[in-house]
Amino acid sequence: MPIGWPSMPRPDSWTPQPGPQAAFVESQVFEVVYGGARGGGKTDAALGDFAFHARKYGSAARGLLVRRSRVALEPTISRARKIYRAFGARWEEAKSRFTWPSGAVLYFRYLDRDADADIYQGHDYTRVYVEELTQFADPKAIDKLKATLRSAAGVSCGFRATCNPGGPGHNWVKARYIDPGPWELTEEDGLARIFIPAKLADNPKLAESDPLYVARLRQSGSEQLVRAWLDGDWNVIEGAFFDKWSTRNIVRPFAVPPRWTRLRSFDWGYAAPFSVGWWAVVSDPYDAGGEAPIPRGALVRYREWYGSNGRPNEGLRLDAEAVAAGILERENGEAIRLAVADPSIFRQDGGPSIGERMRRAGVGFRPADNTRVGKAGALSGWDQLRARIVGDAGAPMLYVFDTCRHFIRTVPVLQHDPARPEDLDTAAEDHVADEARYACLSRPLIARQAAPVVNPPDRWEQEWGRGTSWKASNNWKNM
Repeated sequence: MPIGWPSMPRPDSWTPQPGPQAAFVESQVFEVVYGGARGGGKTDAALGDFAFHARKYGSAARGLLVRRSRVALEPTISRARKIYRAFGARWEEAKSRFTWPSGAVLYFRYLDRDADADIYQGHDYTRVYVEELTQFADPKAIDKLKATLRSAAGVSCGFRATCNPGGPGHNWVKARYIDPGPWELTEEDGLARIFIPAKLADNPKLAESDPLYVARLRQSGSEQLVRAWLDGDWNVIEGAFFDKWSTRNIVRPFAVPPRWTRLRSFDWGYAAPFSVGWWAVVSDPYDAGGEAPIPRGALVRYREWYGSNGRPNEGLRLDAEAVAAGILERENGEAIRLAVADPSIFRQDGGPSIGERMRRAGVGFRPADNTRVGKAGALSGWDQLRARIVGDAGAPMLYVFDTCRHFIRTVPVLQHDPARPEDLDTAAEDHVADEARYACLSRPLIARQAAPVVNPPDRWEQEWGRGTSWKASNNWKNM
């Protein structure tokens, strides 16, 4: 039996379904995240958990449920009305909260901006719930909310969250909760946490009430996407910006032939991570042990340096000279034929630019083409990166050594910008993607033009060929 399953009385009006939903509701672990498939009963679990909490602690139970937007809160509030009605809880629209006859209270709020979490400092809650945790690009706002968990009455406090794969926060949620393994109890700063996986099969009530739910899902996306929806597969990303990325783009390291042109791309960061990528241009087809040889003209990312301190989306805070020294150390004298960087490093603000300081330290760059979204019919910005990922004639035109873990970790999970679908969501960890875009634009693929439609030759052309007027032939009347 998973950790934290005490025997508790359950209200007659709502009971958790056996398995993961019951484990979530009954867990005594401080931090519990319930995530994975769509339709796994996660919202009911969060609402039911507070119903149990309010029953046990009465007026000392104070909860806060948070979602990213007010619109996203509306279906949760609607479901809460149905669950809490039997408990006598009353919805107070003006204060956006449910109150129980015992005095227990659960507030519903949304965080449009991460900075909104600051207004809760000084509040006291015994339960904090976050719905759709992966919609938060980094954990700063979430960790601030956890600081409100305290009780002068001695109530057992806890943080609870639900989530699906995908979203701008996919990376940090996966690293913090999913990668340690399902049902694995871990600790940070003495506080225990656990991840409970959710699958559609764990919610038989949904199948009973909506038997066509799975059929509709299967019509709504690719086989890989449906697998993520049904099984909660965190390696398949809903709504990925680079949805054609696959294991074909990843190769084991090999010795880069000296004749291949090498280039370097760079995206600056100080408080946020910087990213340096080293690329080789394949000069002739190369057998790297994959399904097919790496084609001529492909880009191979053979090295990277990601300037992160290990915390989500936080940089090393190195100055330009230190970054330049680190680049020189990693190159160790190799010949770099081309180096491109974010044009912003060449801006001057009362002194030498970052680019100038790095050049003086021995590492030069030229401004990269910073185009993100191209015009119709042109391959620019993200189109170039996408085109290389997909490739041509069954072979990609972009490959990444499996040692380039930050490219593999961050790029495939990036999402579309909700306000501008042709661009990616810059709230996510996009530093490697930007740097890779600079590299692709420095060696652009030429979009193939469609072959012109040629009318089939008529009888005269077949017999006399092209280039002569049909009237010039003495035989034209016989045609």
